Amino acid sequence: MKKFVYLLFFFIFVFGAGPVYSEESTSASFKMLDPVLAPSGYSTSTGFQLWGAISEVAIGTSTSASFGVNAGFLYFPFASSPVVSATAGSGQVALSWTASTGYLGWTASGYNIAQSTTSSGPYSYTNDVTSPATRTGLTNGTTYYFVVVVRDIFGNAIASSTEVSATPAAGTGGTGGTGGSGGSSGSGSSSYSNTGAIFLGRAYPKTTVTLLKDAQVAATTVAGADANFQITLSNLTGGNYIFSLYSEDKNGNRSSLLTFPVSITSGVTTKIGGIFLAPTIAVDKSEVKRGDNIAIFGQSAPAASIIISVNSDEDIFVKTASDAAGVYLHNFDTVQLEMGDHGAKSKAALKEEISSFSKTVSFKVGTKNVLAQVQKCAKKGDLNDDCRVNLVDFSIAAFWYKKPLSAAFKLKEIEHLNGDGKVDLIDFSIMAYYWTG
Repeated sequence: MKKFVYLLFFFIFVFGAGPVYSEESTSASFKMLDPVLAPSGYSTSTGFQLWGAISEVAIGTSTSASFGVNAGFLYFPFASSPVVSATAGSGQVALSWTASTGYLGWTASGYNIAQSTTSSGPYSYTNDVTSPATRTGLTNGTTYYFVVVVRDIFGNAIASSTEVSATPAAGTGGTGGTGGSGGSSGSGSSSYSNTGAIFLGRAYPKTTVTLLKDAQVAATTVAGADANFQITLSNLTGGNYIFSLYSEDKNGNRSSLLTFPVSITSGVTTKIGGIFLAPTIAVDKSEVKRGDNIAIFGQSAPAASIIISVNSDEDIFVKTASDAAGVYLHNFDTVQLEMGDHGAKSKAALKEEISSFSKTVSFKVGTKNVLAQVQKCAKKGDLNDDCRVNLVDFSIAAFWYKKPLSAAFKLKEIEHLNGDGKVDLIDFSIMAYYWTG
């Protein structure tokens, strides 16, 4: 055996090491199949084939033509669900949607439209479409259902909107269908013959959902036990609007503001679906002793998958689930965090519908435990009286910027801003000083 080893070393020394190419060998008692290695990354023999991946599709994810593997640290790439509006016309429905945002390697490379005359399908698909898109050749009086599917570079579905419907009608009038459970509110009549909009989506069970139109509160509703809600606005005028939605959980924590533009067509009702409010989030400690647990909790839709991201030298992701009331809780072990300031945020997923990330809640990893204090209301800058100074207040102030103030808002300006009877840069400076996010 030693002579064989010495001889092997001799040949390597003399002739040099290089790729080993082997052939198929056989005998009466066995058969050995060895692949032939090639620089291209493709190996083969008469007995099997192996395709090797060259690179990752997303962080922590690789794939090949014959198998897929998820390896390494726990990563959760995702793409947010589009918010879709559907406006019926004569023999057609105009669709538009917000762009899907990818994270951790996933990128929205295209969109498909799923169409059916039956709620929940089966659907026929139109591939490689861009927003806006108009579906023509439709039958007036028939309700059509649509879902916008987000595709990655390989054509895989990585997210989708909720279903939205519209009913084409002759002339300028349009009709809308029904939405999810929950109340509805708005100005004027609920007749769909008027110019208006219907908002459908998910929030948190039995919580109040607030709709802003051009930074002003336009309507509120209470979501159902399944977290679905519907808000109807009637008697609008045709034009472009900026709509925003938010909700508060059972502890009074507010969601991040979901804002999107919508073009309203005169004489018809536009349906906006695919709304999925981000979860709320809070922590039980403002400072946590390194190695102890910190509770990260909040509320979302019931039975949703919740991904929590904790920033560190490398972001750490953990997964939990919300209960029947939409409440989630995760006790995070801080032994894996370095000393100093950190933040946590969360997102929710139901099947292929994925929310955007929540706001970020901050905490410190140190040498002691300090319970989080109940936030006190900031009198200055808090224009909507929610004990916070954030983007909602900024939007309200922006609406009145260099405009004559209404009688009601004059009182707010005196109480919460600098009291000079107008909204200008001084007021925005006050809001920036008291900003809580």
